[in-house]
Amino acid sequence: MLKACLNGGRRRDEHPAVPVTPADLAADAARCAELGVAAVHVHARDAAGAESLAPAVIAETVAALRAARPEMAIGVSTGAWIEADPAARVAAVRAWPVLPDFASVNVHEEGAEAVAAALHERAVLVEAGIWAAADVPAYRRWRVPAGRILVECTPDEPIEALAAAAAMLAALTPDDPPVLLHGEGGAAWPVLAEAVRRGLHTRIGLEDTLHLPDGATAADNAALVAAARALGAR
Repeated sequence: MLKACLNGGRRRDEHPAVPVTPADLAADAARCAELGVAAVHVHARDAAGAESLAPAVIAETVAALRAARPEMAIGVSTGAWIEADPAARVAAVRAWPVLPDFASVNVHEEGAEAVAAALHERAVLVEAGIWAAADVPAYRRWRVPAGRILVECTPDEPIEALAAAAAMLAALTPDDPPVLLHGEGGAAWPVLAEAVRRGLHTRIGLEDTLHLPDGATAADNAALVAAARALGAR
């Protein structure tokens, strides 16, 4: 599976094509779907452009994406930087009137298991985000099933990121859920190539990088997806 990560915490002053509003996200998702993307991961924003887990914000964003591409799987972030209080994150998930298909939960964050449990109770697939090999034992202590493991390589330097990927993948077993491997910044394309080589799910988009494999600035998310397809992601 190739997923498009459309915006993350990016601002328009970082790149003018970063989608912020529900309409922006829906239009970008439709363009990426035409290129073969099966799922999108978005960070919903409120009217001021700030990331939000508020029920009304999630509902408007998910509804816009679903109307644009009903067949596309839609995912959102539940990162602690959006809402620091774990109890508030759980309460927000339980109050969402319109549900995404999946949501990412970073294993190392305080209250991660409780957030995952709230998602699971609502039949939202949980993506367990692992940022280091040490997160794997913590994930295995969860009493909540995950539907996918996100192996997230945060180092910007490619050699360091690929070493981190190898360590995290080595800590997983065939009994674990399917893996999506991705990198960020300067390591985004080398890690995507490694995911393709290993036959793993992967993702690309303006959340992870603003640049094409040759270093040129990407015009938009669709340009990044097209480059990923050219490298063999599907």
